[in-house]
Amino acid sequence: MYLSSLCRTTVYAAALLLTCTISHAQSATELMQSGDVYDVQFKANDALRYYLPAEKMEPGNVALLVRIARQYRHLMSDAGTGAEKLKIGAVALDYGKRAAKLGPNDSDAQISPAITYGRMLPYQGNKEQVAATPLIKAAADRAIALNPRNDVAWHVLGRWHQVLANVGVLKHMLGGLIYGKLPTTTNEAAVKCFERAIAINPRRPRHFIELGRTFAHMGKNEEARKYIEKGLTMPDMEKDDAEVKALGRAELAKIP
Repeated sequence: MYLSSLCRTTVYAAALLLTCTISHAQSATELMQSGDVYDVQFKANDALRYYLPAEKMEPGNVALLVRIARQYRHLMSDAGTGAEKLKIGAVALDYGKRAAKLGPNDSDAQISPAITYGRMLPYQGNKEQVAATPLIKAAADRAIALNPRNDVAWHVLGRWHQVLANVGVLKHMLGGLIYGKLPTTTNEAAVKCFERAIAINPRRPRHFIELGRTFAHMGKNEEARKYIEKGLTMPDMEKDDAEVKALGRAELAKIP
């Protein structure tokens, strides 16, 4: 119901905008600029009213495809059920993959599919999770090689190390016996990634919170408390920062 309603709303808005676009002869660049106003406000449907018509005009515009993928990830966050999140996530993933294919030398394009894979993982089965694991790592490595100052890519790589370092023994067994061996890593590797992300961009609360959560997994309670509390005091910068902060508060509650 949610998805069909969303599609009807988006199609109607896009059609209306296309009419306005023809009458005012707006370029794809102008449409992107209009959409950017809503992108920074996390108003995904409003941003898509401009981005989707622009895509019709410039389907190979890598920066635009990255933007569209981000809007669908925002809509994914707002979806009510896991099934709805996966359906919308699949749309985001498609746009991200297109951007990565068309922009092999674009760091933001390369990391886009990895971000979406990460958002989809909690709602997928074991087989899909294991299959996505090496794809996330490869995308993060490519993005960092292209731009070593891409803090988002360092964060994604940090989460990759963090999750795998703390995955249960049973999951590792399932990965080895059924779906192919899961890679192993350490919390120390995750710490290095999050510290690098913070050094590059100290304004993102998620970098601090995830570093703190990693320290908590390592039993370093003082460091964990320090970084989580720091992140919780910072203003949100991304659509799902509220969710990340909720994880941080839950982790704090477990620290003795």
